[in-house]
Amino acid sequence: MGDRRTGAAPVPAAAPVQARLRDAERSENFPVALRVLPAVTRAHLRAVYDVVRVIDDIGDGDSEGAQQDRHPVTAEEAAGRTARLHGLCTDLRRVWDDGPGPEAPVLRRLVPTAWACGLTREPFERLVAANLADQYVTRYRTWGDLLAYCVLSADPIGRMVLAVFGVDAPPGSDLQRWSDRICTALQILEHCQDVAEDRARGRIYLPADDLASFGVMEADLDAPHASPALRALLAEVTGRACALLDEGTPLLGRLHGWARVAVTGYVAGGRAAADALRRSDFDVLAGAPEARRRDVVRHLVRDLTRPARGPRTRERESREPRSREPESREQGAV
Repeated sequence: MGDRRTGAAPVPAAAPVQARLRDAERSENFPVALRVLPAVTRAHLRAVYDVVRVIDDIGDGDSEGAQQDRHPVTAEEAAGRTARLHGLCTDLRRVWDDGPGPEAPVLRRLVPTAWACGLTREPFERLVAANLADQYVTRYRTWGDLLAYCVLSADPIGRMVLAVFGVDAPPGSDLQRWSDRICTALQILEHCQDVAEDRARGRIYLPADDLASFGVMEADLDAPHASPALRALLAEVTGRACALLDEGTPLLGRLHGWARVAVTGYVAGGRAAADALRRSDFDVLAGAPEARRRDVVRHLVRDLTRPARGPRTRERESREPRSREPESREQGAV
């Protein structure tokens, strides 16, 4: 496939898989790779997104993108998905090895992006760990428990995106903390939209303590429409997610150039998702509320026209591939 560090001869995706991934991208609330971004940046973002999507597809039991019958996962299915996730994780580590490289086409396409952008494997391994947890953990007792899950399932995304744009966000820095808030908020808003789908898979991400506090029984999630109690709970959780989004928005004022445009697009997608939930009066059981493109654009323009504040973030001036394996900042969880 050519030099692994330059990606001189990248391996093309199989057409059906590539088409599926682009369909999945278009269904997201937020613009994965805005068309105004430079082509090379869009390619890097899509290389990352495709791996994330494949990890989630394995964890959800979706085969080649085909939507399977929704049902609680059986022990046999959980074991099969667990084996596939572990296998993908082993293959993932070959992205950074000096050997022949990974076998999965989606991981082979990640190689030039990983080396050019200084990506480490740890955030990807966190996502694998989140999907492994999904096979056996189907309830979260408290809000804090759900936030802890988002550390694995959501926060790594923002860290990879910042790396793609060359933004230096060291562990424990304000930039990383703000990014984590945004990603957690986006994840929770998605949970609010997908209550019915998650329930069909045997999962409930709304905290059990909150269900009890609002007088919502698990059986209420099987109804064709959301009850007043469930709507009130979803309004509360949506409000918490929006508060997290607001806590993370100082990041936008510290970003510049294309990084600011892209991350603002993700925030705008989250705000549009919250708009859709409110517009549906939180009746998520009748169908997942879809964010409107015009709402995304409205929020994007509003946030982009706010002046950037604070010192410029340090971004790599060169997008040349690195000549050696980047140091992993943290050991993976898998």
